[in-house]
Amino acid sequence: MDAGPNSISSHKSRSRRAAARRPALQEAGSRPYMPPLSTRFRSPLAKCYGDRFIPERLAMDMDLAHYLLTEPRKGKENPAARVSPAKEAYRKLLAEKLLNNRTRILAFRNKPPEPESMLTDLRADATQAKPAKQRRQVPQVLDAPELVDDYYLNLLDWGSSNVLSIALGCKVYLWDVSSQSATLLVTIDEDSGPVTSVSWAPDGRHIAIGLNSSDVQLWDSTSNRLLRTLRGVHESRVGSLAWNNSILTTGGMDGKIVNNDVRIRNNVVQTYHGHEQEVCGLRWSGSGQQLASGGNDNLLHIWDVSMSSSVQTAGHTQWLHRLQGHLSAVKALAWCPFQSNLLASGGGEGDRCIKFWNTHTGACLNSVDTGSQVCALLWNKNERELLSSHGFTQNQLILWKYPSMIKLAELNGHTSRVLFMAQSPDGCNVASAAADETLRIWNMFGTPEAVPKASYTGIFNSFNHIR
Repeated sequence: MDAGPNSISSHKSRSRRAAARRPALQEAGSRPYMPPLSTRFRSPLAKCYGDRFIPERLAMDMDLAHYLLTEPRKGKENPAARVSPAKEAYRKLLAEKLLNNRTRILAFRNKPPEPESMLTDLRADATQAKPAKQRRQVPQVLDAPELVDDYYLNLLDWGSSNVLSIALGCKVYLWDVSSQSATLLVTIDEDSGPVTSVSWAPDGRHIAIGLNSSDVQLWDSTSNRLLRTLRGVHESRVGSLAWNNSILTTGGMDGKIVNNDVRIRNNVVQTYHGHEQEVCGLRWSGSGQQLASGGNDNLLHIWDVSMSSSVQTAGHTQWLHRLQGHLSAVKALAWCPFQSNLLASGGGEGDRCIKFWNTHTGACLNSVDTGSQVCALLWNKNERELLSSHGFTQNQLILWKYPSMIKLAELNGHTSRVLFMAQSPDGCNVASAAADETLRIWNMFGTPEAVPKASYTGIFNSFNHIR
């Protein structure tokens, strides 16, 4: 049924009453106030009511923002569609008027590079700023058959002429790192062998070889000539050697430590008694004033040259410090290159600790449990880092940051305990020899820098005229 005139008039009256009530509903907050897009007629005193905070946009040009958000998108939605010249001219004119020559907002000035090229640029910039160190690499792996698996021996050394010496059974080989060539220096008789220790003299030409028979031989590596044999110094095998200019210090299974002046006929000049078992570690400090010795009796001794003439008993020199902190044999010894009175020592399988000592006071500065047998220690000559080689159970090399002793790197590759380590003359490369019968040369401490070669006086110049 159609509605009559009365119904139409009543509907209009209800609409007018509803319209009259709308301001009251808005003030009550049931519908939040929404500001218009245009800001030209906005009153600064206008307030916002409702359940949301609507910020004031007096400083914004909403028409410009709407253009920037919608206009560039139109071309992307249908790139194949043709735009008439008139529309294109209008668009450019409109953009010029609205933008008023202002720069774009949150947009790249140029097309952003691809991620790979960006990384390449960053790497190139970093390389130009500071050359990256190529370190902790394994450039070479050499076979070392018949390498004696004995923790207490010292069968590897790197001379100042950049030649590696390694004892393999009864033979001593020389590996010239520069020419990448190996030569056989000597083969010891089975009655005297095997070789138990090797050590280069400071001149890089002469080498000392300790034997299982207790003899010590001195060889000229350039002429492959035996210069001298020291007999009667020890009663059993000589497992450790250390040079201090013309003094060759030897340590034997008999527990004795002997200073031998190789320039004179009566070579024994001092004897150190302090160890009750085999001496397996010997290191002179950089100044040549102190000697560190480690033994299978778990003892670490510090001997001082200044005490050799003042405190002697029947020709035996008294130690400066007897350090009993380790719980196993002490073989790994390394003097710090940047602090003359700092010594690092490593214990065997029953100890597994690296300890740091103040050799002036005898105090233990720090002790770190490495979790495995410590076989050898080497300091980085250019940075505060320490390298250790290990035996059971990981057979790895660990690079430590000193003094925090944070692990910087763990180097794996050897499949058996890494018994010996030697450092190149420039201090950058490290050779490691393990019971798996391999010799590995690591680029451990970065690129070699120009290091002036030390000049040594010829301690063997008058060898044909021994006094």
